[in-house]
Amino acid sequence: MPSRLVHAVAGSLLLIAGWCQAEVLPAENADWQLQKEVDDIRIYTIDQDDSPFRAFKAEALLDVPLSNVMAVMLDPTSCLEWVHGCSESRAFGAGDFADRYAYSVNDMPWPVSDRDYVIRIRTQGNEANGEVVMNLNAVPARQPEQDGLVRVDRSDTLYRFEPVGDKTRMIWLQHTDPNGALPGWLVNSLLVDIPLKSMQQLERVAASPRYDHHELVYDEQGNLVDVRQIPQTGDDENNGKR
Repeated sequence: MPSRLVHAVAGSLLLIAGWCQAEVLPAENADWQLQKEVDDIRIYTIDQDDSPFRAFKAEALLDVPLSNVMAVMLDPTSCLEWVHGCSESRAFGAGDFADRYAYSVNDMPWPVSDRDYVIRIRTQGNEANGEVVMNLNAVPARQPEQDGLVRVDRSDTLYRFEPVGDKTRMIWLQHTDPNGALPGWLVNSLLVDIPLKSMQQLERVAASPRYDHHELVYDEQGNLVDVRQIPQTGDDENNGKR
């Protein structure tokens, strides 16, 4: 199934980042080419001068609140739920909401070797406009390489989320070089279906009871500092069951 190549193409899961590296991605207003539009999801691609692999931009209006989506993003295991091909995902090292690390493995079809990712995730939110931005970048040296896996040493992702009433507008920019003997034409052929299916699954996962009843927490300066679950008791808890 093509989705098993997701991380090699879409790069990261949990997505993962570094503010100082965000500029390596094409700008949102670059000359993107629309490849597919399904319901409220649009997928674009663009060539990269220094790579045989294209970058993609995915735009969607998710029918779930921003708090639900951010609860998914904060969960280090959520890769297994919404990113196609993710077979392992965990947090590691010291970190906090704004700056943390994750390790993930993408299951690749035989005879291609599985890929693993070491990712830095940086998150920034602004209470005034409600926008949340996540930068996810490969930092391969932060974990020892594993036998039988190909370490991805170049993967850059940017997620931008905006609240639209009870819905969430999501912009997803990504460029990944999966490393190893994987032809660019093969990876590029999957750049449309992978973000499309992942965004559709993200919407379903974020609407599940596990990620419901959360709220964004801001400090006195209006900076996003956490996503917190709201305790549910009595009838409220029962009504939350689906």
